[in-house]
Amino acid sequence: MSLDPEHEKTLWRLCSKGDINAREELIISYRPLVFWIAGKIHVTDSELKQDIIQEGMLALINAVDKFEPEREFKFSTFAYHKIHGQIINMLERSEKKAPLPVPDEWLQIADDDYEQSDEDWFDTAEAISKLEGREAEIVSALFFEGKKPKDVAKEKKLDVSHVYRLRRTAIAKIRMWLGLEGALNPG
Repeated sequence: MSLDPEHEKTLWRLCSKGDINAREELIISYRPLVFWIAGKIHVTDSELKQDIIQEGMLALINAVDKFEPEREFKFSTFAYHKIHGQIINMLERSEKKAPLPVPDEWLQIADDDYEQSDEDWFDTAEAISKLEGREAEIVSALFFEGKKPKDVAKEKKLDVSHVYRLRRTAIAKIRMWLGLEGALNPG
């Protein structure tokens, strides 16, 4: 269902005055955006797909309630970022094998004040070689091939946030295997 621009302006004006029917019509009109965004996120679990759609709908409702038409932004752009962001946050919270959070400063395998000898580099390479599956692919693409996370995500048909999670998990494992303090437990 596509809205005529003039009719949409009228709906936004009515919605901002508390008109429930105008609000509902806006939500229904933009509902296909939720399905389009959900379709772009690659998941195989049908229950998770339903959760993604539900989360997207909640984000759409919130976007309709928070939108300020007088700022002259396109609602579809505003809603896209709200919906996509909320879905990604939900996926990160609900990931069955979610890695323990690793602060960004731990993403460096070596601390800034830690000088690695040749033996240390050999140990690091050996630890990296222990990685398996997607983690190994992601680390190889990011660190050895010098690719950007968004490019790796596109090649592997993953969401970029999943690439970052795989990287975080892999680096936490490498730090643990190297015996670096605080590898998985921030203290």
